[in-house]
Amino acid sequence: MQRVAIEMEFLFRASPTILYKFLTDASCLIRWFCDEVDIEKDVYSYSWEGSEEVAKLVDDIEDERLRFQWDEGEDGEYLEFRMKKSPVTGETILELTDYCDKDETDEQKQLWSTQMAQLRRETGG
Repeated sequence: MQRVAIEMEFLFRASPTILYKFLTDASCLIRWFCDEVDIEKDVYSYSWEGSEEVAKLVDDIEDERLRFQWDEGEDGEYLEFRMKKSPVTGETILELTDYCDKDETDEQKQLWSTQMAQLRRETGG
């Protein structure tokens, strides 16, 4: 099956600093992203309903960008979050890049939309 990149943008009232914390702090990640997470240096072990996935943090620019590579992921694929302030509205723009099978694009986008809605609630907008 062909793998494709999906790119999405989400607006938040929360600052890049707050979003960064919610993307990197274990106590914050379990509030919106996973059931459990164990972070050891740059290795994040996420659990969902007993299933575990491990990702390595390969790029970290505080309050700007995070890039993870999944242990089970394809070569060249990653999960990336980029944060920047909108010069017009002052809101934070969170840009997401992820990969999935071509026939799962709609489901993956829906999953991320749901996750980002939860993140928005947790960060106060």
